[in-house]
Order: sequence, then structure tokens, then C-alpha cells
Amino acid sequence: MLVFLKRPVLVTAEINLNLVALMVVALLSRLWKLSYPRAVVFDEVYYGQFVSLYMKQIFFVDGSGPPLGHMLLAFGGYLGGFDGNFLWNRIGAEYSNNVPVWSLRLLPALAGALSVPLAYQIVLELHFSHYAALGAALLILIENSLITQSRLMLLESLLIFFNLLAVLSYLKFSSCQKYSSFSVSWWVWLILTGVSCSCAVGIKYMGLFTYILLLTIASVHAWHLIGDQALSNACVFCHLLARGVALLVIPVVMYLSFFYIHLMVLYRSGPHDQIMSSAFQASLEGGLARITQGQPLEVAYGSQITLRNVLGKPVPCWLHSHKNTYPIRYENGRGSSHQQQVTCYPFKDVNNWWIVKDPGKHQLVVSNPPRPVRHGDIVQLVHGITTRFLNTHDVAAPLSPHSQEISCYIDYNISMPAQNLWRVDIVNRESHSDIWKTILSEVRFVHVNTSAVLKLSGASLPDWGYRQLEIIGEKLSKGYHQSMVWNVEEHRYGKSQEQKERELELHSPTQIDISKNLSFMARFTELQWKMLTLRSEETEHKYSSSPLEWLTLETNIAYWLHPRTSAQIHLLGNALTWSSANIATLAYVLLFFWYLLRRRRNVCDIPEDSWSLWVLAGTVCCGGWAVNYLPFFMMEKTLFLYHYLPALTFQIILLPIVLQHVSEHLCRSQLQKNIFNSLIVVWFSSVYMVYHTFSPITYGDQSLSTNELKALRWKSSWDILIRKH
Repeated sequence: MLVFLKRPVLVTAEINLNLVALMVVALLSRLWKLSYPRAVVFDEVYYGQFVSLYMKQIFFVDGSGPPLGHMLLAFGGYLGGFDGNFLWNRIGAEYSNNVPVWSLRLLPALAGALSVPLAYQIVLELHFSHYAALGAALLILIENSLITQSRLMLLESLLIFFNLLAVLSYLKFSSCQKYSSFSVSWWVWLILTGVSCSCAVGIKYMGLFTYILLLTIASVHAWHLIGDQALSNACVFCHLLARGVALLVIPVVMYLSFFYIHLMVLYRSGPHDQIMSSAFQASLEGGLARITQGQPLEVAYGSQITLRNVLGKPVPCWLHSHKNTYPIRYENGRGSSHQQQVTCYPFKDVNNWWIVKDPGKHQLVVSNPPRPVRHGDIVQLVHGITTRFLNTHDVAAPLSPHSQEISCYIDYNISMPAQNLWRVDIVNRESHSDIWKTILSEVRFVHVNTSAVLKLSGASLPDWGYRQLEIIGEKLSKGYHQSMVWNVEEHRYGKSQEQKERELELHSPTQIDISKNLSFMARFTELQWKMLTLRSEETEHKYSSSPLEWLTLETNIAYWLHPRTSAQIHLLGNALTWSSANIATLAYVLLFFWYLLRRRRNVCDIPEDSWSLWVLAGTVCCGGWAVNYLPFFMMEKTLFLYHYLPALTFQIILLPIVLQHVSEHLCRSQLQKNIFNSLIVVWFSSVYMVYHTFSPITYGDQSLSTNELKALRWKSSWDILIRKH
């Protein structure tokens, strides 16, 4: 029974010392003096604001990308005990003692360090030599731009890490496919591919580029699998199902989970509430939720309401009126109705209140029991403060002459009778008898006499309209635009018939508990749409650049300058590596098409196995560079050098692969190989010398003299900062 005790239990393990050494050196290069400088460096001023909001659980919207990257940075702050109390208002500002700088920069630094062994493993999985793998890892290790970017509280190193992990996982999965389909390792690598892709997309939308590349490769492999006659139909189906679940379903579920955690953590009202819908705002603690707590759900005749335009552009605003009238004549000579102005006002104001009136009755209070307003009902909207009726007629709007003017009717005893009947059209109704609901219902107001729809034009009125936004009557057309849609944000049941009492009543909320919580999917859909459509004003930045400038490293970014000395940090690449990577990419493309043309003539310059590896390497590395670089030519946004780093990483991995190919297949004699290999050693030594030369402005830990700084300006377009004494 205890026979196993007669012999010792032995455990054997293979340790790749190259990998261990690379990992140790990579950690040293990224973690050394990580908390230096103890000051806000470039975009840390941007991401730090979101970290503070996470610490305080305050809701925000960032149009630059999904929330995973911000959450990882915030997790670093959480590990360091950060309380979120720091004013992120200036690059170069000294961090206070409560800011755990080392912890905030830790995860990007670890991701940057782990990218080194990942590059090594990828080259091995592409079935190239250990020398090529070691070369790729060392080039990533001593690439100045990657070091700089990974040592700060920024997202690019995290994106690159998950990109490389996704590529490596798929290559590992492909290897398992050849000899052990549906094994544990097969499943692990397949699922890890999907998880890594979703994490890459969750950090920045740029992660989609690598994800699409891997989906394309997987689709080609699946197509070949379908044509494999050795596999049964059931087996092929299982293969396709497994890939579909791992590469499509799991990434979608994980992407949703990032937003679920994001919304669960950020439950408090914050600075970006205004761009969200009223329903979304009401789901947050504080802010609108505090104001709307206890509001009646159903809008009834006599209800006092504020109407918010659903579009929210150019700014969120509410239907508004005031005692001022439209000028008799506009500056272009056109005449107006001289009626009371109706506008859209971007601030909370007592003049935003309206009363829903039954056209057949005079009362402006809610009956007992309340009579709810339903889809299709005819109503009048009475301005709460001035008691004038919302009206439109055949008069051109002030700034939109092809549309009707919207006003509050003043009886001038002239032949222009009131036309103040509006039909309630609930856009998101579930049935034709739906009740108009607070916050939840999206409503159009259709003018009974002219069929015009109440709409926000978005144009700003002149000074006579206090620069408020123009409201117009747009002729009813098929479909609808959000500028025509309104929702009730604040709502009270009116009880006072007298005007003075009613004005006091407008400030007193009712106390009827109504739940207006949105489902997660409704909140996710709205937030995702806002993130995709939110566009900040694009301004030319001193360090912005074009994609063409990235290739030849014509630009740099001065990240930080010491307040007293000449110590500084720059995002600046290893010029020799960048130029060599460009040459290697060009060489690969030329060789690929040369081989392809020759193969069409049945001339095989390299063995079939080598050709397959050459194609796969190009698909992964050259394809990875192309999909992460070329889309920027079509983007209308401010671009910076760091946007090129994911593409550069793939280019660097391709470089030693091309060198090995040249050595093995183009150098015909041993002498040629020896000479070429010697040139590689000299070249690599030169790459290290360039890294060492620029390391003072990579780490920013040395104060250089004016002459030393001038010597680093290898190109006139580089902005090396030199103090004037």
C-alpha cells in the first residue's frame, strides 16, 4: 500500500535560461527608478483624472477608448492606496505624498517588460532559430520609445502586451492543432487568444486591428479545415463551433463585462452626466437622481415638466421660453411674428418648466385621480412662468427660413389666430395606447394644424436671443432624427391654479417613489454610442504628427523637463532600429512577390517548408504592421508618435526573421554567411550604442550640457529642449 514511498518522488522541469535572463533584464529596464520623475509626465495628466474618478467612484465618459485600460491604471492606484485626491491640471506638476507614483506606473511597466519574452516566444513559434528569437527580444528590450512609453502611466504598453499575447496564443493553438486537437493545451491557447483579443480591444479601439488580423488568419485556417476530407462532418462542426465560441462569443462577453464592472464601480454622478440621457443620469447616485427622486412616473394633464432634447448636441439643452419676443425684422430684412421667443437653453432654469394642458379644459392642475396622457393624445403646452401657449404658424424661423418659427402665442388682436395644439407621438412605444412616462418615454410633438415637428436646429441665435439655441417646426417626414425627440426630465403633479402659488410649487418636488433604473444593456448601449460619437474639439498640438513622419522618425515628443536642470524625457525611437525595420519590411515584400512570381513559373527558390514559414511570418508580422499602421491615414483625429508603437513592435519582430532568411537562403557560400553574420553583429552593436546614447532622455535621470543636448539632435525636426540662460 505504501510502495510509492520506497522510491523518491521526482519532478523534472525544463527552464529556458534565455527566457529567464530576458525577463530579468526587461524588468530591470522598465522598473528601475520607476517613480522618477515624481511629477506629471505628458498624458499622465489625462489618464490621471480618470484614475481619481475611479477612486471616488464618480461616473465619467472618455471617448478615447473602452474602460479596461483606465481600470487597470486605477487598479494600480488601488494597490498603492491612492485616495484620488490630486489635481491633474498641469504637465510637470509635482505629485503630492498621497499619490503612489510607483504603483500607478507599475502595470504598464510590467506589460512592457513581459512584451520582451513574448517577442522571443513568437519568433520561436514561427519556427525560426533561437538566434532570431533572441534578436527580436533584444531589439524590443533596447527600443527607446517602448521603454519610455512603458515606464509611465500610459496605455500603449498594455495594448502591445495583449496584442503580442493574442498572437502567441494563436500560434501555440495552431501548433497544438497539428497533433492534439481538443486537448487541454489546445483549449487553453484557443481561449487565451479570445481573452487577449478582448483585452486589447478593451484597452484601446486600436486593439481591433490585431483582432481582425487574427480572425482573418483563423478564417483561412478554418476554410482549409472544412476541406480536410480526413475529418468527419461532426468533427469539422465541433472545430468551427469551438473557434466561434472562443474567438467571437468569449471576446464579446468579456467586452461587456468590462463595461459592467465600469458601470458598477462608477455609480455616482459626475462631470460628464450632462451628455447622457435623462434616464441614464437618473440611474446615478446624486445629480439628477437626487433631483428626480420621488417624481411621478406617468405624465398627466396638469403635469409640470421640463423637456430635454434627446440629441444632446451641440450641447444638452431644455425647451425654454422667456418674456422677450422675436425682433420685428431680422438683420436680413425678413419679418417675424413678434411673438414670445422659444429656445433651447443649456442650463437648468425656472423658465424651462411647462404645463401639460387638456385643450378641452381650463384647469392647469392634475385631477384626482390623475388622467395620464397617452400616445396620440392632443395636448397644449403652457409655459409655466409666462402662462403663454407653445405655438407655431406659417412664419419662417429666424435662422432656418425653410422651417416654421416656434413661439409662445401673444394675442395682438390681428389676423393671426393661435395654433397651439400638439399631438404626442411616443417614438419608443410598445403599443398604440402607451402612457407618456417621465424620463423613459422619447416623444415627438407634432403640430396639429401644419404637421410640423418640434425640433432643435442646433444653430445659435444672435444677441437678441441671448445666443441660445434655435427651436423650429420641421415638416413631418418619414423616420425621425434625435433632434426631433424629447423626454421629460423633471416632473411634478401641479396642484395650484393661481399663478403665484404655481411659481412657488415649481420648486417643490413631489414625494412618490418611482424606480427608473435602466437595465445594464440599455446603459451599455447608450454609453458605447456616446463614446463612439463623442468628439472633442480637435486642435493642432505642438507634438502632433502625420503617419508618414512616423516611418522615418521625423518627429519626437518632449514628455517632461526638469523644472531646474536640463534633465528631460522624450518619446524618441532608436533611429537605427526604425530605419532597419523599414528596410526589412520592404525587403520582405520584395522577396515575397519575387518568390511568388517565380513559383508561378514552377521555380521554387526555397523549400516548401521554408516557403510556408516565410508566408506565415509575413502574415503575422508584416500583416500586424500594416493593420496597425495604414488605418491612421484614414483617421481625422490628432495623431501622435505613440500611435505607431503597436505597428513598430510587429516590424521589429520581422527584422531578425528577414536577417535569418537572408543568411540561410540568399548567402550561397559559407564565406558569405560568415561575412553577413559578422555584419549583423556590428549592426547590433550599433543599435545598442544608439540606445545607450539616447538613454539619458529615455529615462530622464541625467542633466546634460547644452552641447550634449545639441549632439542628440540628429534631425532638425527633433525638438530637444535647451534652456536659455
